Amino acid sequence: MSTSKISRRSAMFLALATIGLAITPAAQAQQASPADAIVGVWQADDGSVKLDMFKAGTEFRARLLYGNQLVEADNVTFKKDAKNPDPALRSRSMKNVVFITGLRWSDGSWTGGSLYDGSSGRTYNCQITMQGGKMNLRGYIGISALGQTRTFHRVGA
Repeated sequence: MSTSKISRRSAMFLALATIGLAITPAAQAQQASPADAIVGVWQADDGSVKLDMFKAGTEFRARLLYGNQLVEADNVTFKKDAKNPDPALRSRSMKNVVFITGLRWSDGSWTGGSLYDGSSGRTYNCQITMQGGKMNLRGYIGISALGQTRTFHRVGA
């Protein structure tokens, strides 16, 4: 074999290896961590609530996109946050209200969150678990065993 063929092959191998090394960290960075599995738009299995889960710094939050108890009879216009304990917030629309805050990923679930119920004006503790591609949102006061769970499935925006 001539030296020029070996040099070309060596150069080609070196170039491909360099490109491969450069692409690998970028591809790994794009893979979502398990903690980000809840990020996206979710709808309650009964269709009564639609929410957008998002990451804000080190915590996860959700904004309300739709809630059948939070819209007027036309099923489009959002009600005001009339039962909010803060009088300054009672005139705001419930549309896009961030009603879940403080969730943090720990040991396979998201815990330590707060869930604001605009229909009652109450705030509950909450946690989220994933099972079979479904998101289980549990709201409770005190201990989670005494709470209620709603199941959500992922939907498009």
